[in-house]
Parts: sequence; structure tokens; C-alpha cells
Amino acid sequence: MHRPVIAAAFLITAGAVSAQDTGPDDTDPQVAFNNHCRTCHVLEEGDNRLGPNLYEIFGRDAGSVEGFAYSSALESSGITWDEETLDAWIESPDDVVRGHRMKPYSGIDEEEVRAAILQVLQGE
Repeated sequence: MHRPVIAAAFLITAGAVSAQDTGPDDTDPQVAFNNHCRTCHVLEEGDNRLGPNLYEIFGRDAGSVEGFAYSSALESSGITWDEETLDAWIESPDDVVRGHRMKPYSGIDEEEVRAAILQVLQGE
């Protein structure tokens, strides 16, 4: 497979986690997490994938998961993840920290979908 084909396949897959691709079942917490986050993230401690694991993310400093290569912008952001900062991040990461590497994810506009994802991240 040639690199342009791989890149196109990645962008098509990653596009599935964009703000424009929410569906009617996205208010179900597990469906919302699976549809928008699971391509890159898991909830198991120590299991970093394309993105860092989200195990016990509430109360954790941004850019602090061992073994994951974060952008310097996120590492030096001074953010401690709570409901407010995570909701803002899920809505529009570019508005929270410029220079992050969570691309091509652009955010989720729908408040109900973000709330559903936050339920999963809180372990509910």
C-alpha cells in the first residue's frame, strides 16, 4: 500500500470522530465514547494507543501520562482535567490549547454528546 492511500484511509477513519459526524445514538454514553474517542483512546491504565489512555483522567494534569509523547503545548498548559476543562476540550481542543497534537479531531458541538462522553470518563 502506498503512503497516500494509508494517509487517506487514516483521514477517512479519523473523520469519523469529527464534530460533523454525530448520530442519533450518540447520547448513549458508551456509543458516544466508542464513536468519538475509542479510535484513539482507551480507559485502561497503561494502555496508550494513538492517544494516551484516559484512565482516571479527572484530576490528572494534562500531558502527564507516562509513556505518551505529548505536544509541549499540552504538557506546559497547566491544565488539570475536570468536568469544565474536559467539556471545553471535547467541544474544541484548539480553543483550549493551541499546538496540541490531537489532529484531525476538531471537536463536538452537541452538548448532549459531550455530556455522554463525560459520563464514560467519570466511570458512570
